[in-house]
Amino acid sequence: MMNINEVQKRIKQRPPFQMIEKVLEVEDGEYAKGIKCVSVNEPYFAGHFPDAPIMPGVLVIEACAQLCSITMESQGTEDDKIYVLLKCEEFKFLRPVIPGDCLEIEVRKESGGAGLVKFNAKVTVDGKVKAKGILAFTSMNKEDIYNQ
Repeated sequence: MMNINEVQKRIKQRPPFQMIEKVLEVEDGEYAKGIKCVSVNEPYFAGHFPDAPIMPGVLVIEACAQLCSITMESQGTEDDKIYVLLKCEEFKFLRPVIPGDCLEIEVRKESGGAGLVKFNAKVTVDGKVKAKGILAFTSMNKEDIYNQ
């Protein structure tokens, strides 16, 4: 298990964009289960939507992607590399994510090799599936991101 301090050693995102708060399980490069507790105090709820706050789907995907990052770099980050999301496949939002939800996110490696890694992701709240899909990543040198 990883608490918030250990999670911050494994991912590069920081508040207010850090989504994963706790990791309950991790199998190096293969599987992880993590937690994101959704608070009405998060800044995006001011505009999405003021009278019926719903967590934007892209941020649900981002939470899944951050947990995938932890899975890929479970032994620690590589300072010169960054994992970038290439593709979202078959992602479905079955129920809205709202303030007060405690997201239990599971990611499992589906395939990997030759610079492309795919994960199945599932987001549940109280045992009910809120979202699921497939995320594909590649690793890039940080310096190459800005030298294109």
